[in-house]
Amino acid sequence: MFESWLGNCFSYVKWNRSWSDCFNLSFGVRQGSVLAPFLFAVYIDDIAGLFSLDRGVRIVVYADDIILVTSSVCELQKALEICQRELDNLDMSINAKKTCCLRIGRRANARCASIVTLNGTLLQWSDELRYLGVHVVRSSRFKISLDKPRRSFYRAANSVFGKVGRVASEEVTIIVLACLCGSLAQCALSQKRLSAGPGFNP
Repeated sequence: MFESWLGNCFSYVKWNRSWSDCFNLSFGVRQGSVLAPFLFAVYIDDIAGLFSLDRGVRIVVYADDIILVTSSVCELQKALEICQRELDNLDMSINAKKTCCLRIGRRANARCASIVTLNGTLLQWSDELRYLGVHVVRSSRFKISLDKPRRSFYRAANSVFGKVGRVASEEVTIIVLACLCGSLAQCALSQKRLSAGPGFNP
């Protein structure tokens, strides 16, 4: 069944009002299919088992996003090389333009040695990275930034009020405002919990 489902895939390209001829998809899975994330997880499952807990290396894999967490820059270089070799075996590669390094800990502000991919590309050290919508910042301890989500929230709220405020009744406007303020309060409370660490109870 899988072979038939994945082996007989055809697609076409739509551009404005024009359609291309149908063509066969000879590799990959259909984007947006229910099984695609599961099959991809099975395909790259070996990467999750590359590092044992006693080596001081942790790996977080979600779909095609991978985070390597190490205790030192040297360990990060080694872990990257191991991960790259495994990805090469799977006919996959790391996109160096979308990959960065971030340092968290007492020496967060210290200058770090360069991290280099197997093909010689230098990875950038960053002050902030975005993972699954969360902005993690360089700091002496784990810290997230809500600046960008907050700006995005205000843009969305202003857009809603720009459209609703002119035509909606006062009651509807108050309900929308209550919903938005509740979301903002919940967001602020979440940041307080993350900053305070375990045991925080508002």
